[in-house]
Amino acid sequence: MTTLTQLRPAPVIDETARLLTEHYVFPETAEQLAELLRRRLAEGAYDVESAEELGRLVTADLQSVNGDRHLRLAFHAEQVPEEQGAAALAAMRRNFDTSLGGAPRVELLEGGVAVVELAPSLFPLEWAAEPLGAALTLASSARALILDLRANRGGDPDTVAFVCSYLLDDRTHLNTMYWREGERSEQSWTLPHVPGARFGGTKPLYVLCSDRTFSAAEELTYDLQQLRRAVVVGERTGGGAHPREGWTVHPHLEASIPVGRAVNPVSGTNWEGTGVQPDIACAAADSLDRAYALALARLAG
Repeated sequence: MTTLTQLRPAPVIDETARLLTEHYVFPETAEQLAELLRRRLAEGAYDVESAEELGRLVTADLQSVNGDRHLRLAFHAEQVPEEQGAAALAAMRRNFDTSLGGAPRVELLEGGVAVVELAPSLFPLEWAAEPLGAALTLASSARALILDLRANRGGDPDTVAFVCSYLLDDRTHLNTMYWREGERSEQSWTLPHVPGARFGGTKPLYVLCSDRTFSAAEELTYDLQQLRRAVVVGERTGGGAHPREGWTVHPHLEASIPVGRAVNPVSGTNWEGTGVQPDIACAAADSLDRAYALALARLAG
C-alpha cells in the first residue's frame, strides 16, 4: 500500500469500484457509481495530494446518485488496519471505553420518570450486553422511561433487539434484513430472556432523537414507533437504513459500503433517506423537557 505522503488515487479508485460492484446492496446503482468514479478519475478530479481530500471528493460522488449516507470513502487520521471492518471496530472500541459502555447517563427525575441515554453508539452486543442490561434493569422500576438517542450514531442491529427486549413483554418481530450476499433475508426478534429486569411493554416510553441520530439508533427508534410502543420526540433523524461493511483501500482510507437493507414488518419499508419522523416535533435541545412534561401529564391522567 502507498503511504499518506505518496497518495496514488488510481489504485484507491480501482479497488473502491471493484468493492462496489461486488458488494453494494443495489447492483445496478453500484455499476453506475463504479463508472462515475472511473470517469472522474480519468478527468483528473481526484488529482489531490491528501487522503483526506480524496475521501471527501469520492464520498460526495458516491452519495450523488441515491444519497446513501452509509456509502463513503472514510478518512482515518490513524492508520487503518487491513482486516475487513477493523477500522470501524477500533474506533468503536475507543468510544466504548470512554462512555460507560454506551450508557453514559441513567437518572431518575422527580415523579418517577427515568432517563437512560444510549450514546455514542449501540456497541457490539458481546461488549455492550452487561452495561446496557445494568442500565435498563436500573430503570425498570420507574413509572415512565425516556430513552435518549439524540447523540447516538448507530451500531449493532443485535444490540437494537437486546434493548427492545427490555421494553416489550412478548417475543416480537422487529425487523427483517435483506443481504445481497446470497440474496438472503434474516429476521430480528426480541429475546425470550434478558439479564436483569424488564421495564416492560405497558408503561409510558418516550424516545428522544435528533438529526444526528443515525443508522442502528434509527432502527431502534423506528421499530418502537412502528410497534406503537414509544412516542418519538425531537427532530427527524439522519436517514440511514443500510448496514455497511468496511474495507481498507489505503492506509488512511476505508471504503464503507452498504451490504444490506432493512424491511420493517409493520411498514414494509424503512427510514432510508427520509429519516424517522418524530411523533412530537421540536428542537432536539428541547426534547427532554417536552418528553418529561408528556410523561408527567400521562402519569397524572
